Amino acid sequence: MLERYAHPIIDAVATNVRRARHAGGVTQEELAGRAGLSSRYVGSIERGSVVISIITLVHLASALKVEPAELLRLPPRRYRRK
Repeated sequence: MLERYAHPIIDAVATNVRRARHAGGVTQEELAGRAGLSSRYVGSIERGSVVISIITLVHLASALKVEPAELLRLPPRRYRRK
């Protein structure tokens, strides 16, 4: 079983990457190619099972055509996990 990191920002990045990818109609494989990552790693990011570097965040944001801050945005407090 894969470990999940229990931190709100890890969950936020995972959710935001997935949402931005779906909004852009991009597969994990396409995103991986654009960002210079493996599709397995992109899947791990979307599951929240890895902690990514700032440079990886920047590469993902560029590949998704969003600002890095959008990938870091926390959901409104009422939707956060406890």
